[in-house]
Amino acid sequence: MRLAACGLGLALLAVACGAGSGGIGAVSCGFAGPTQAVATPAPGSELPRNIVDPYLKIQVALADDSVDGVKANAGEIATAASALGAPAMKIDTAALQLASAADLEDARVKFGALSTAIDTYATGLKLKMPEGVRVAFCPMAQKPWMQEGTAINNPYYGKSMQTCGAFR
Repeated sequence: MRLAACGLGLALLAVACGAGSGGIGAVSCGFAGPTQAVATPAPGSELPRNIVDPYLKIQVALADDSVDGVKANAGEIATAASALGAPAMKIDTAALQLASAADLEDARVKFGALSTAIDTYATGLKLKMPEGVRVAFCPMAQKPWMQEGTAINNPYYGKSMQTCGAFR
């Protein structure tokens, strides 16, 4: 009976530690489960889509004077950025702050911080924008943003100044 209980305990321990990532020998994991790998993109590669795609949804919403989906998409960016390790910490922090935005004006200010963090990260690591994504700059807000399309769609001033800005 004791042997069966011991075997069950080891099996549960193996499951808690993620048997697929080290098996029973990985007992030292402290029941934290499998760890997330840090994967900083190589220079010359594209900015990861799991950052870009939710970011673009936020940009479109703000340009349309809406906060629909902003919090959820900012949360997705924070999760994706945390997997990129220390170089993406400012993206993670800015995305979490954006997820807590109180209203449209606050969301736009926090989107500016997120945009600057992503732009700095991409420039510093010499990452390319994915196909069809361009970086624009708003001279009024003094902030960059990424967007799809060929017509400026300003997220900082929305419909009141939709075409304010220029592509880099």
